[in-house]
Amino acid sequence: MKGDNRLLKKCVIGIDVGTSGCKILALDESGNILGSVVEEYPIYAPKAGWSEQDPEDWWNGVVTGIQKIMVKLDGLQVCAIGLSGQMHGMVALNEKNEVVRRAILWNDQRTGKQCDEITTIAGGLDGLLSSTNNRMLTGFTGGKILWMKENEPENYNNTRIILNPKDYIRFRLSGEFATEVSDASGTGLFNVKERKWAEELIAKIGLKQSLFPKVIESTDAAGAVSAQTAKLTGIPQGTVISGGGGDAVISTTGLGLIKPGRVGVTLGTSGVVAMGLPAYMENPNGLLQVSCNNAPGTYHAMGVTLSAAGSYQWFRNALGEFEASEAKAAHKNAFALLDDKAKTTPAGADGLVFLPYLTGERAPINDPDATGAFLGITARHTKGHFARAVMEGVAFSLKQVYDLIMSVNPNVHSTEIVLAGGGAGSAIWRQIFADTFNLPVRTVYGSAEGGAFGAALVAGVTGGIWPDLAATVELIKPESETLPIAENVPVYAAQYQKYGKYYDALKWSYKR
Repeated sequence: MKGDNRLLKKCVIGIDVGTSGCKILALDESGNILGSVVEEYPIYAPKAGWSEQDPEDWWNGVVTGIQKIMVKLDGLQVCAIGLSGQMHGMVALNEKNEVVRRAILWNDQRTGKQCDEITTIAGGLDGLLSSTNNRMLTGFTGGKILWMKENEPENYNNTRIILNPKDYIRFRLSGEFATEVSDASGTGLFNVKERKWAEELIAKIGLKQSLFPKVIESTDAAGAVSAQTAKLTGIPQGTVISGGGGDAVISTTGLGLIKPGRVGVTLGTSGVVAMGLPAYMENPNGLLQVSCNNAPGTYHAMGVTLSAAGSYQWFRNALGEFEASEAKAAHKNAFALLDDKAKTTPAGADGLVFLPYLTGERAPINDPDATGAFLGITARHTKGHFARAVMEGVAFSLKQVYDLIMSVNPNVHSTEIVLAGGGAGSAIWRQIFADTFNLPVRTVYGSAEGGAFGAALVAGVTGGIWPDLAATVELIKPESETLPIAENVPVYAAQYQKYGKYYDALKWSYKR
């Protein structure tokens, strides 16, 4: 039998609607993870370059995940729910609140024509940036809506409202139509500076203004758990739901990027460099993605490289067959064996340089035709040199994004790098980043939980556990710290300068 004092303890739930599955996570008042579950669901690719999901699969995953989490929370009071989700997706609902067609996802590439049309209608890139401060990327929601209007007019005419993935889950939890500023920023139709829809641009494109839901701040309340949802999930009716955030932004809130000077680097398949900003920043040439951040009045800048840990995975698959076989026989990790080889080579890989443009590049060069390369190969280079060069090349690419962000914000001074994603588990990669950036590199508690952790922190503010998001930074506890090695810093500085010259030197060869 539980003591009455335990009934007074509060917790929050974070829900992240990811691409491969949804994660449901619970935090207590001290920021400790009480449990997390993942429910997977399928992706559909009806044509090459298309990527879709059924929103009903998201909902079923969320319900099942909540039911499993609630078992772990017996005797605790759930005071709020936070939402995160894959950004840029398009969920179209009709007058009966039914899904009109499967959701078109962030990684769908069908909208190149529509993105060009929107840019032209806006008055070219400069006109678009003056309206939204972002390029209209093929992943963004705006191009998807115009694509549906041009290619599926019946579906467009039957559509009452467009929601992003997490906001569809909000609707199913509460019956409320709303989004918040960070996810709205990723539609490409949002005035980031003024934190409102870019109504003039929407009108020029010929889209219905009524398609877009109201926009609130991430920590504002937006709906409450309905009686039907309470019966289905076990969460008490009336539990408040926070505005939440798009996953790329709210994940960095979970890294503590609300704090000025803290830079987040995510080493997933792609790479992300992100920084929280206390004020709005211009986005020259649209090379970065600038969003409203989860704390009211703050902003978020990030740049995405397309092949980060994905480059190391390619290296393992293409050139690490021996290590993969050896690892399988010894029940070890092939990446760890490649790391061991890289450790035997010096910083700078004896002059060997890798360009990680395996699938083109987005930031900072924005060239879909760019290709990868090893440069400076000599007879003395071993597999360890090549493995280390891949790691270093990824670090150099992300350093370029970091330099771009810092060049636009000369008054912001970085004091540390918080590394997240699968690649952050590599000790040698953490050292390479510390030496390349000449900053301490830290990993932090909760970083592996992604958007669900950040969503729970935001929910804690909405639910009154913490006064604001700045107060949550102290809850994000360091797990490891890697300091720069003094003698390696000038080696990497010189290698980085060399790396920076190769793109322009090879650009002529990228034209196909």
